[in-house]
Amino acid sequence: MQSFFLPFRSSRIHYLLGGKGDRLLLCFHGYGESAESFAFLEEALGGDFTILAVDLPFHGKTDWKEGLFFDPEVLISLAGQMAAGQAGGDKGWWLMGYSMGGRVALSLLEKMPEKVEKLVLLAPDGLKVNGWYWLVTQTGPGNVIFRWTMRRPGWFFSLLRFGNALKLVNRSVYKFTTYYIGHPSIRKELYIRWTTMRGFRPDIRAIQALIRKRNIPVRLLYGSHDRIILPERGEKFKKGGIEAHCRITLLPIGHQLLQARNLEAIVSLLKD
Repeated sequence: MQSFFLPFRSSRIHYLLGGKGDRLLLCFHGYGESAESFAFLEEALGGDFTILAVDLPFHGKTDWKEGLFFDPEVLISLAGQMAAGQAGGDKGWWLMGYSMGGRVALSLLEKMPEKVEKLVLLAPDGLKVNGWYWLVTQTGPGNVIFRWTMRRPGWFFSLLRFGNALKLVNRSVYKFTTYYIGHPSIRKELYIRWTTMRGFRPDIRAIQALIRKRNIPVRLLYGSHDRIILPERGEKFKKGGIEAHCRITLLPIGHQLLQARNLEAIVSLLKD
C-alpha cells in the first residue's frame, strides 16, 4: 500500500492507499494500532476494492496538533478529500472498523448514512456504552480524575488486583488493563487518545433505524474467546430490529481479529 499525507491546519493526516477496485473500502484501526494493520487485505481485495486506511490522531504516522479533540465532522471532510479522485470515491463507501475503529465507523454511518454502502465491524467498540469511558471522557470531573489517575495510578492498581483476586474482574481484562497502564508513557498515551476520540459517540438506536431505512448490510466478526469486547454485544445490536440486515460470524479466537490468519473470514464479510 502507498503512503500519503493530507495537510490539515497545523497537522498532517497519514493514510495508506492500496488496490485498484471500483469500490472504496474505508478502514479504521484499533487502539494503539495504525493503518498498516489493514495492509494484508490488499492482495486479496485489491482487485475489487480501493482500500483507504487512515491513521487516527496520536496513532501511526499522523501528526496531530489540533488539541485533544477530533471532531467526527472533520474526519468526514478529510475522508472525502482522501477519496476524491479514487476509484469508487464518488460512490457509496464501504466502512470497516476494528475495535476502537468500530466506534469510528459507527459514528460515520450515523452522520453520513447516504454515503455508506456496507458496514463491516470486527470486535467493535461503540455498541455498548462503557460507564468508565463515559465518565472519564464525557464529564469534566471524570476527566480530571482520569488525568490524575494516569499520573498516580497506585490506588487503581490496588483496586484492580483486589478485584482480580476475588474474581470480580475477568483475568483477560485484568491482563489487558495492566498492560495498557503499566508504564507512564503508555498511561499518558491512553489519556491523550481516549480524550481526543471522545467525540465519537454513536447513537445505536439511531443507527439501527438508519440501517433499516436505507437497507444497509451489516457484517460483524467476533472472537468467541474475546473477553475484551464480548460477542453478546453484537447479538443485542442485531436484535434491535436489524435482523434482516445483520449477520454475525464467530471465530474460535480472542480479541486479535485483524490478522492475516483471519483473512478468509474477513474477506467473506465483504463478499457475501
